[in-house]
Order: sequence, then structure tokens, then C-alpha cells
Amino acid sequence: MVETETSVVTPASAPSPPPSISTDLTTMSKTTDLAPNPDTAEPEQKKTKKIIRKKRRPARPQVDPSTMKSEPPPQTGTIFNIWYNKWSGGDREDKYLSKTAAAGRCNIAKDSGYTRGDKVVGSYFCLFFAKGLCPRGQECEYLHRLPGLFDTFNPNVDCFGRDKHSDYRDDMGGVGSFMRQNRTLYVGRIHVTDDIEEVVARHFAEWGQIDRIRVLTARGVAFVTYTNEANSQFAKEAMAHQSLDHNEILNVRWATVDPNPMAQKREARKIEEQAAEAVRRALPEEFVKEIEGRDPEAKRRKKIEGGFGLEGYEAPDQVWYARSRELEAPTGQGETIEEEERYLVEDGSVEKDEVAGSEKGILSNSVLAALQKQASSNGGNIRTAAPPSGPAGPLVAYGSDDDSD
Repeated sequence: MVETETSVVTPASAPSPPPSISTDLTTMSKTTDLAPNPDTAEPEQKKTKKIIRKKRRPARPQVDPSTMKSEPPPQTGTIFNIWYNKWSGGDREDKYLSKTAAAGRCNIAKDSGYTRGDKVVGSYFCLFFAKGLCPRGQECEYLHRLPGLFDTFNPNVDCFGRDKHSDYRDDMGGVGSFMRQNRTLYVGRIHVTDDIEEVVARHFAEWGQIDRIRVLTARGVAFVTYTNEANSQFAKEAMAHQSLDHNEILNVRWATVDPNPMAQKREARKIEEQAAEAVRRALPEEFVKEIEGRDPEAKRRKKIEGGFGLEGYEAPDQVWYARSRELEAPTGQGETIEEEERYLVEDGSVEKDEVAGSEKGILSNSVLAALQKQASSNGGNIRTAAPPSGPAGPLVAYGSDDDSD
């Protein structure tokens, strides 16, 4: 009699029976087989982070070119200059124009972009872009962006390429003067509120980094100082006849020299720092680190080589640099450097007789050294004349070529 084994198929909705020990062992064996062997497993691929760089967008036209009118500027002076397309001869602007709101305003976040000027080295910034009135966009021949710290121009022109003058106008307006570096703007006609300092800082910080702001609430005047002179030039044109949070029309001019001695010292220190930064950028980085003492390898080398084999001795900077020039000098120029080093030892107190004593006599030191070297190479066979045994007497046989006497 043969026993048959039957299996019962349960529907999907029925609960599954509890797993037995055999099924647990089977599951464990399957998972063990599927687990990767550390010896035979392939190395995992490194995850690389993909950096997506956004392309610079083109500058957009700030106004519609069809709305631009080529009308001559209103008369504000006595003589019309056809080269600059403006009136000259008047020290102050017309009272009507000074109280008229600006026709447009620049929006740096939306209007900035690349133009044809970015392809030309040394391009100036667009004056109409600063005023928010440039209709050309990416076709403009000038830059449509904010000036940076490393945008340098000739001191005789501003960031827009306009020529400066030797003195400011009577109302401290215009392009400015090339006699001094002015980074401070005078802002008048401010509507004074409780948060006026915050309002001024918010509006003027849009045009560059600001060093300090001083607001005179009693007079409705503010003084804004930028870190870079080009940013102050850009902000002067961008904020001329503009308004803050109210409907006031600002009067933006160049500020006069601050009579405070501390401010003058701070200004002189700032100019020195900018000059030092320019020199630092022009020199190699290794050379700058060695001069400023930030190169540990140069310090260690100077300490070892500057001791000249003497323990605990460190040569002064003059001797160290003279020695460095001697090592870098081409062949045949070392003697002049050695002569310079003689006067650099200690405080330079070397007797001139000691230096010149070696050169006294008929033969020089170099000739004597060559003779001694030749004598040593020949085994000392060179004979020298023996000195006379007695004192030398007068030259009795000395006479003249002329026998008539």
C-alpha cells in the first residue's frame, strides 16, 4: 500500500500558517547565499558630487528703445559742449531739475548680466545702466554690473570713463577731482524717521560694500563711505534724484574733507592698505610669504644658513640678504658683494687700513697668491733674491743722460 501526500491550497485571504523551524532555516540559508562575500565582492563605486554651474545670463534692456527720445538736454549753463552733449559754464544745476525725480532706477538683481564690454579688457561701466535707462542690454559696449574691489582705472577718470578735474565744483557735484581719493557721499533731503539709519543702509548697500554710515537726523543729512572708490562713483549716479521709502528726492553730492584728525588718519591708513594689497597681488605668493614671515620653510632655512656654522648666532637681515644676493649672482660678480659684506659685519666698524692694507705694495694680493700657488706646484724651486747683508748706501754711480754738466 502506497501512501500519498496531499497538499491543501489556501486562498489568498486566508492567514498564512506560522513559520516552522525548517522554513526559518531555509530562509536563513537563502539570505546567507545572497549576501556578498567580502573577498569576492567588487569594490563600491565612489559617489561623485556633480557641481552645476549656472551660466551668466545676458543683460536685459532696462527701457524700451522705442520710448527713448533724442532731445537735447535742458539748458543748465551758458555754453553747450557738443563733445559731451551737455551745458557748461554753470556751477549749479537748475533748481527745477534738482527737484525732479529720476526717470528710472537700476535693479542690480534683474538688470545685471554680460555684455559686449565683458569681452574687452579695461571696459568702463555703463552710465545709463547705473541710472536704469540703458536700452541696449547685452549689445551694450560697456559693463552692466557692479564694480568690484579689483576693478582699477586711471586716477584721471572715473569708473564710467569720464575725465576728472583738478578741483570739485562749487556744489561738490559732477565727476569729481583727481587730487584726492573720495569714497564718501553726501546725501541730503532725507525724510527723517525713527529707523532712518536702517533705511539709508538698506538702499545704499545695494551698490557695494560700505565702511560706515553717519546720519544727522537734525539736518536730514547722511554721509555714506564705501570701501571702493568705484562703488561710490557708481552709487552717486545710481541714487541721484532717487527716493528712499518715501517720496523725497535725494540730493547726492561728494562729501568734503572730514576735519576730524582721526578720520584723516583712518583714510590715510585705508589708502596704504589698498596700495599694499595691490603690491601683494603683483608679486609671487611665495615671495610675499617670505617677506611677511609667513613661510615656515623660509624661516627654518634662514635660521640654519644665517648662523654661518655658529651655534646660537643668527645673522642680521642685511647680512642675510647680502649673502642671498651673492649666491644668486652670476659668476664673476661675487667680489663686489664680498666687499659690501665687509662693511655689514656687526655695526660696520671696519678699519679702512685693514681693508686697504692688503693692497699695499707693488704686487696685488691676487698676483702674490698666484706666485705662491706656482711655487707650491714646482716643489719650491723658485728662488728669491736674498736680502743684502748690510745697509744700502747712496747711489754713487747715479748720473744724468746729459754729460754736459
